[in-house]
Amino acid sequence: MQMSPAIRKLMLTIHITSSVGWVGAIAAYIAINVPVYVSDDEQTVRAAYLVMEPVLRYALLPLAAVALVTGIVQALGTPWGLLRHYWVTISLVLTTFAFVILVLHLPAVEANAVIAADPKADVDRLGGDLFHAVGGLVVLLVPLVLNIYKPRGMTRYGWRRAQDRRATSARS
Repeated sequence: MQMSPAIRKLMLTIHITSSVGWVGAIAAYIAINVPVYVSDDEQTVRAAYLVMEPVLRYALLPLAAVALVTGIVQALGTPWGLLRHYWVTISLVLTTFAFVILVLHLPAVEANAVIAADPKADVDRLGGDLFHAVGGLVVLLVPLVLNIYKPRGMTRYGWRRAQDRRATSARS
């Protein structure tokens, strides 16, 4: 199933916007994590933990979901296909992995926010979240590069599909 050019451009625009937004939200999340490691002011550290949860819930997760869904729609609605080319398949796997880790990590971020909201709690025992944020950024940079350069190479499935298409058109 191929998308019309207008729909394809719309989906591509939404996909690029949400993907860039996701990377930007991660950059913001990294910046929010910095005071946890460098500040001696307990209130600043508490505030950082309290801000992490809404950034994750209302920026990172929605942007990640839209990027994942529109990426799948783009792959299915264009000649690239979802599993025909290695760069598309690797992008799908890494984006899905990053999204799942994000969803699974939300309860830990929520728990840290609850602890930080308690003025009697010791925020020094909370470990910060910089590792996840930087790791997520690194993981998302790989699909970014793959989607820009589109290295050659078809999967076995893609190669078979191309051969079947050639054989069908040769018989016609």
